[in-house]
Amino acid sequence: MEKIKTRIKTDDKVKIIAGKDKGKIGKVLKVIKKKNRAVVENINVAKIHQRPTQANPQGGIVEKAMPVDYSNLMLMCNRCVKPVRVGIRVLEDGKKVRFCKKCNEQIDA
Repeated sequence: MEKIKTRIKTDDKVKIIAGKDKGKIGKVLKVIKKKNRAVVENINVAKIHQRPTQANPQGGIVEKAMPVDYSNLMLMCNRCVKPVRVGIRVLEDGKKVRFCKKCNEQIDA
């Protein structure tokens, strides 16, 4: 599988645009670059049967957020409050920052 250049990072607010959770909004917990996937809070939740261990002596059925493909996610702009496409802009000091293509607002602080 070929790695896709993504504009999504950990702690970003994203909207699900396809799949069973379409329309939901969540925070990115983890990005898996090699597989082009991201784990989003309370999205694509699966019930995992876990056997008792020292860390979890109870065991049982646990709910776990599973990874979602990048193509099903869109970044939410703080100013527009809409899912937007993201561009990259190079500042005078050479630092790269992401910006919203709808309102031209800088996303990175």
